Amino acid sequence: MTPSHLGPTFSHPAGGRLALYPPRVPIVVLGMSLSAFLAVSYVLCVALGLVAQGWGLHQPWLQFLPGFTWLSFLLGLVESALYGWYSALVLGWLFNRVAAAWEQTNEAGGR
Repeated sequence: MTPSHLGPTFSHPAGGRLALYPPRVPIVVLGMSLSAFLAVSYVLCVALGLVAQGWGLHQPWLQFLPGFTWLSFLLGLVESALYGWYSALVLGWLFNRVAAAWEQTNEAGGR
């Protein structure tokens, strides 16, 4: 059994134990991942809008990407990436702050 002050651990295949605390989100990796996800989603939506023009699939993007027109495809792509980085900065920073505070609480003996 793992002592409670060390937090959860797991066995590493090469032997030994690795502590899981403090959990950290690498903000750069999160920013790149979210930006790529939103950019791919944007491109797929635009492509589907070109294939099925009568469906109006691009309409939801109008609320998230102001200034979106068919001529400003690159602007929409840049805005998608920026929204990904904004989300990563806010969510990553919040997660890391809460995780650090949680770790300090655990070290102090409270749960």
